[in-house]
Amino acid sequence: MIKRTVFVAGVSAGYLLGTPSGRRQLEKIKVWAGDVWRDPRVQGYVQEYEAQATAFAKKQGAAVWEKAVDTAKGAVSSSTTKYPTDDASPTVVEPLMDADDANPGQR
Repeated sequence: MIKRTVFVAGVSAGYLLGTPSGRRQLEKIKVWAGDVWRDPRVQGYVQEYEAQATAFAKKQGAAVWEKAVDTAKGAVSSSTTKYPTDDASPTVVEPLMDADDANPGQR
C-alpha cells in the first residue's frame, strides 16, 4: 500500500511540475489555498490555536527551564575531568594522523 501511495504521489508531482496543463492546475491550487488561508473563519481558528499554544508555552516554560538546569547540573557533576585538578599541566595529546599521512604520494 505504501509503494502505491508513493507511486501515485510521484506521478502527481510529475504531472503538476512537468506538464503545462499541470502547471496551470498548480497555479489554481495555489490561488485556492491562498483564498482558504485568508478566509476569516480559518484565521479565527489560527488565532485561537496560537493563543492556546502561547498559553501552554508560558505555562510549561518554567518547568522545562528547571528540568534543563537540573539535567545540566547532573551532567557536569557526574562527568570526569579531562585535565588534572591540581596545579600540574594538562597532558598533550598528539594527533594520530597528520596531513601528510592522510594524503600519501601527494607532495
